[in-house]
Amino acid sequence: MIIELHLLQSFPASNLNRDDLGQPKSVTFGGALRGRVSSQSLKKAARSLFPEVGLAEGETAWRTKRLLLKAARELTPGIGEGGAQEPGDEERTIVREALRQMGFELDANDLTQYLLFVGTRAVDDLATFCRDNRTKLLADAEAREKEKKAKKDKGTAKKKATDDAKKVAERILDARRAVDIALFGRMVTDNKDFNVDAASQVAHAISTHSVANEFDFYTAVDDLKPEGEAGADMIGTVDFNAACYYRYANLDLGQLRRNLFGKQAKPDEDDEDLLRRATSAWLNAFIRAVPSGKQNSMAALTMPDTLLAVVRDSGSWNLANAFLDPVPGQGVMGESTKRMWQHFQQLRGFYGDEELRAVAVASLSSDLGQMGVPEDERAGSLPEFTGKVLGEVRD
Repeated sequence: MIIELHLLQSFPASNLNRDDLGQPKSVTFGGALRGRVSSQSLKKAARSLFPEVGLAEGETAWRTKRLLLKAARELTPGIGEGGAQEPGDEERTIVREALRQMGFELDANDLTQYLLFVGTRAVDDLATFCRDNRTKLLADAEAREKEKKAKKDKGTAKKKATDDAKKVAERILDARRAVDIALFGRMVTDNKDFNVDAASQVAHAISTHSVANEFDFYTAVDDLKPEGEAGADMIGTVDFNAACYYRYANLDLGQLRRNLFGKQAKPDEDDEDLLRRATSAWLNAFIRAVPSGKQNSMAALTMPDTLLAVVRDSGSWNLANAFLDPVPGQGVMGESTKRMWQHFQQLRGFYGDEELRAVAVASLSSDLGQMGVPEDERAGSLPEFTGKVLGEVRD
């Protein structure tokens, strides 16, 4: 079963997602320049909301390069209790050796080569392994340094150590019951066995109309400057645009179940509860997700105006082609809503709707009745909208 979420959301002056030059991201679509918000930015905004929409801390994940620092802090006696504030050198050495035996190389700052997506219990598992094998890990680290100084081939010793640590690495990188890894997937460059196929696909949001980026010229004055002294003490520019975006994401519940519970033959009641809460969290978080770029200076904190959800047995329809020709002039939200619904109906009529289990539509500004939306597919509130979707999933 697949859930699709289509949203129309208008933002005033904003720079939600910047490129390398600090300008709002954009894309040419249908021969016109459009505003764009990357899928990565939207996923990050949604992930940050998971604790607010029904997921506990142990059910989410961290994206980090700092496993060594976190685990070493747990190993250092008295840290944060009036004693040392940073992990000791010996504790760093122990964790460094453990991570190397698991196949993860570290840079000069003891950071992993790339961001690792791990469950929040990974640090505790790593610290426990280091605590239980402290003496051996210290000895292995000393031997490694001696081999390095002597410039000897250490391939055999390293392979054996890696084999010994494999099960621990599997436990630390176990993605089961970590909802955001199950939803958005994971790629581990050094070991494909730890890769996770995403259960949720998220499109880049694009504006339904053409946009032109603008810039704000600002100045600032030193509050303690003498009264007779004129001129600004800082000047600069901030780029921004304003746009109505079409957002699309889908969720494959079968893949989500496999990611959360592995090959478990028959999930128990707690597993089913986690699956339901993960689905609800995904739906509610993406509806509420707003990227954080330049929000302190622009406060573009709007909510979606039009929401369309589809529950289907298989397949998926991104409705971006409803806006292949940019929406012109005024009344952008109303025209965008009309186009999105008409395009959905055209696809429904041509390809058939036998796979559709449920459709839910809500709009704050458009008359859904006049648009021809069936009464049983309309929702007058967010709880009613999400209820239509999640009720079908429960059934």
